[in-house]
Amino acid sequence: MRFDDNTPSKCPGRTRPPYMRRLKLLTHRRRLVASNRALGLLLAFNAGAVNAGGFLVLHMYTSHMTGFTSQLADGLVLGNATLWLNALGAILAFVLGAAVCAMLVNWGKQHRLHSVYALPLMLEAALMFPFGLMGAITLTWPTPFAVPITVLLLAFIMGLQNAVASKTSGGSIRTTHMTGNITDLGIELGKMLYWNRLEAQAQGHVRHNPARLRQAGGLVGMFVLGGVAGALGFKHVGFVCVVPLAALLLALSLPPLLKDAPQLLALARSGST
Repeated sequence: MRFDDNTPSKCPGRTRPPYMRRLKLLTHRRRLVASNRALGLLLAFNAGAVNAGGFLVLHMYTSHMTGFTSQLADGLVLGNATLWLNALGAILAFVLGAAVCAMLVNWGKQHRLHSVYALPLMLEAALMFPFGLMGAITLTWPTPFAVPITVLLLAFIMGLQNAVASKTSGGSIRTTHMTGNITDLGIELGKMLYWNRLEAQAQGHVRHNPARLRQAGGLVGMFVLGGVAGALGFKHVGFVCVVPLAALLLALSLPPLLKDAPQLLALARSGST
């Protein structure tokens, strides 16, 4: 097993099979490269489902900050306040989500919690449960940004999730937007298909990175699969289809949180920050 540069070389667990240890460690503070990838795949599925479902309901993709940034510029040039306010609200919500994730992770690290990365995922699950049960109501709640609060909530959730994947993997895995992953996929395919001539041996052969190719392809594939599941879910059962996704995040978060329960209770009683 390979660990990333920020973690100890030992993995907790005694006689469990490797796949069971990896499942338990998906949100643990000790990071395995394989665990980072597995968590990234699950989060990519979640992001694809939320994005696709959000588009069916809101007619916009709530994790695509590149599009919102362009929309902000267009709105300012056209003098269309609704356009740039929409974009500004989504961008601020996404940034706030990422900032909250960073604060939770750093707080967990300072207190040496096992649930460093489980805390933001637990928050994401806590936000998705009421959204799934009462999402239709939020469509009527206005905001200063000329969009219903649903847009800001989903953008916040996506910012929170993307920051989790980035923090666990050292920035190598992004789950809420696929531009970088599709770029990596194209680069590695180009290397794989490159014809290495015999006379080029002195300069070194071009070789692709199979692990990077699998990672990029897997993330894109899971995002698409999640998008299909989310679109079908929102189309046929509505907002409640988000509840199983929230339950998945809750299940991922619980093992390290339960281990930290006594320490968290002690911190709560002492009012520690």
